[in-house]
Amino acid sequence: MTHHTQPEGSSPALTGWQRVVNWQPHTRSPWQRYAVAVLITLLAAWLRVALAPAESGGRFVTLSLAAALSALYGGFGAGMVSTLLGTLLVNFFLVQPYLSFAFSDPVEAFWLNLWHLMSQIVVVGAIALMQRHNHALLEATERSQLSNQQLKDTFAHSATGMAHSHLDGRWIRINQTYCDLVGYTREELVRMHFRDFTHPDDLGLDMDLLASTLSGELTHYSFEKRYIHKQGHTVWVHLTLSLIRTTEGAPDYLIAVVQDISPRKTIEMALRTSEMLLRQAQTLAGMATWQADVARNRFTTLSGSHTLLRLPFAELSGHDLMALTHPDDQARMLAHWSSAVQGHSVYDHEYRVVLNGDVRWFSVQAEFERDAQGRAVRALGVTHDVTDRKRAELEIQQLNASLEQRIQARTLALKGAYDELESYSYAVAHDLRAPLRTISGFAQALQEDAPTLDANSRSHLQRIMAASKKMGEFIDGLLQLSQYTRGELERQPVNLSAMATHLLEELASDTPLRQVTWSVQADLQTQADPALMEALLQNLLSNAWKYTGNTPHAVIRVFAHEQDGQRHYCVSDNGAGFDMAGATKLFQPFQRLHRPHEFSGLGIGLATAKRIVQRHGGTLQAQATPGQGATFCFTLPPET
Repeated sequence: MTHHTQPEGSSPALTGWQRVVNWQPHTRSPWQRYAVAVLITLLAAWLRVALAPAESGGRFVTLSLAAALSALYGGFGAGMVSTLLGTLLVNFFLVQPYLSFAFSDPVEAFWLNLWHLMSQIVVVGAIALMQRHNHALLEATERSQLSNQQLKDTFAHSATGMAHSHLDGRWIRINQTYCDLVGYTREELVRMHFRDFTHPDDLGLDMDLLASTLSGELTHYSFEKRYIHKQGHTVWVHLTLSLIRTTEGAPDYLIAVVQDISPRKTIEMALRTSEMLLRQAQTLAGMATWQADVARNRFTTLSGSHTLLRLPFAELSGHDLMALTHPDDQARMLAHWSSAVQGHSVYDHEYRVVLNGDVRWFSVQAEFERDAQGRAVRALGVTHDVTDRKRAELEIQQLNASLEQRIQARTLALKGAYDELESYSYAVAHDLRAPLRTISGFAQALQEDAPTLDANSRSHLQRIMAASKKMGEFIDGLLQLSQYTRGELERQPVNLSAMATHLLEELASDTPLRQVTWSVQADLQTQADPALMEALLQNLLSNAWKYTGNTPHAVIRVFAHEQDGQRHYCVSDNGAGFDMAGATKLFQPFQRLHRPHEFSGLGIGLATAKRIVQRHGGTLQAQATPGQGATFCFTLPPET
């Protein structure tokens, strides 16, 4: 149901009259309309009988008025119901005797009833037509009011800035979006001209276009301009200005529509900056970008980057590219491209091209855009000239080949010299045994066979025998060193835990009077030469056992720990330790950090241990503090 608001300032009487004038029959249901029509007709007939006797000439007047009222209330149908009911009442119920025909002359009755019916049809139809026209007018008025309100709402609440102004620039109306765009309130803008907040660099063009519009050369114009916000920063807008004319064709007022495009301008500036940096990067890197229409087999370089690769054209066909490709690489390039287009592989390959007789190497990468069926429709790629790198790689390969030959020759020479030196050392050490045994034997025989020698002579003999013995021990050390640096290294699984436990048990059985607490971490496994590993542990554990000889509560530990992704096997004790300042001599043969009278030995054990570890490609390190013990840790890298 349509709702009508009461106009401001109207009186209740006027409102009631308007309700009568604007009454719409369709606002009531049919049974209500027809019931009212019957009641009005009966009431009119009663009044007619009650006020004056019914005569044949005037009896239709009152009921005609009832039909008009019924039509006004209920429309054409209700009016015709009233008309027919009134005709029945006039003919049979207004004149006594009731229910008898009121007319004596049938011809007169016919014409009176016919004339009444025709006049009522005209009156009732006119009333219904008037109501229909009035209803259409009300609907048109409501649509106009609604459209006008929608236009006002669109203007006021539009996300785009809108303003109407007089031809001289004075504002007629401005929406809130326009005010927010420039940062001024509506009251502030009304006192300003658009020139006041237009960027000076854009004002000249704006005024020229406005003059052309006012002169009739343009009906409207659009362009991008800048406003100066109230806070001082620049606001980019897209302005569209239209001139509205009167019905006589004279300029009337201006409509300005402004859209904030500052975010777009920021993006455009960022894109321009990126493109400029990309071009600079491409130039510095010698890199070209391109796209390909897979279906048409056409390749187009972007941003003129074909000049970086010295290609003849910015756009080339697949046939053109194949012609530029080195003959030895054509089949390979075609196979790679076909596989990548079908989605079977990634396109990232290097080929040779021939440009003006010069062979160049290109590294090419591409990604594909595919349709809903997975077919490749477009490729985006990057091509990089890697000729210098390829030439450098070729030179390096040649140098490596030459260097490898020289290294092999040098290695053979060094191995021969090393083997010769080892053989010489072994022979010298072995051959020295015989004269040394002779010296020691004659000195002992002289001592036994000449009991009359004086004390001084006997002292000399004792020194000769002691020196011979010392010399023999040195020779044994040399032979031991020579033994551990000769022969092939055979790596096998070695259980260091079991090996260390066995060696410590032997040391404990050799010196049963000593109280030593020792522990071995379980399951210490490695890949190494078993014989050399036993010699290594023998030297490290013998050292620990020896240098804890003067420690009341001796402790020896065998354990492992991870450091820098590598496993370190350690032998630790709380014995005499040593000063790390002299650690550089620790692993040198026949070098000792303790005096001979403190601890016995030749200084050959740690030198032997280091050589064994080095033969396995590992390292041996020591940490110690005088009087607090020492820790020796070694690594055993896997065989490569």
